[in-house]
Amino acid sequence: MSNSLKLSLAASAVLAMAAGAVAAPAVAADGAKERCYGVSLKGKNDCAAGPGTSCAGTSTVDYQGNAWKYVAKGSCEKMGGSLAARKGNAKPVPKKG
Repeated sequence: MSNSLKLSLAASAVLAMAAGAVAAPAVAADGAKERCYGVSLKGKNDCAAGPGTSCAGTSTVDYQGNAWKYVAKGSCEKMGGSLAARKGNAKPVPKKG
């Protein structure tokens, strides 16, 4: 393998890792979203779905209390969700008013 090819591959790898590191936290970093527990449907969570699951899309039931989804900041509790993990999988009850 030529030195220029090795250099090109190394540069591509560094750029790919940098792009991934910047893109991942962008959703949460913009301040317009918050993690809302207990509002996602089965398999539609953004992350944190408890023991036996890996992350996004792995919740096993609707409204799983320890699985969260990104929602607009300030809307989680209005829609009946929680800003902290909770037990159970009760359907969220939106707040009136």
